[in-house]
Amino acid sequence: MTEAISRVVVLDQQLPAALPVQRVEVRRITIEPHTAVGAHVHNGPVFGNIVSGSAIYQQGDGDEPQVLHAGDVFYEPAVDRITRFDTADEGVTFIAYFPLVEGQEARLDPL
Repeated sequence: MTEAISRVVVLDQQLPAALPVQRVEVRRITIEPHTAVGAHVHNGPVFGNIVSGSAIYQQGDGDEPQVLHAGDVFYEPAVDRITRFDTADEGVTFIAYFPLVEGQEARLDPL
């Protein structure tokens, strides 16, 4: 008999400190082809899942860029520099999950 449900852990990310999450905001974000988001930081951790297209992701100047494709997941630590989240020919759509503490709004700050 074949299993009807499959559960696979695709990301198990340790956070640097306890986070008293009060809510999680989930956004569908679409970035057009040939868009460079530019270096930025978030005011809280961000988890994401690529739905379609691809993005070039680099977390810091010394890190190797990686190409994220549909089905890939990613983590952007709070206040750490994200050097690139750029698109090429096809653009990207992803679902982003923002765990937020009481009174916090998700923010992206360009550098």
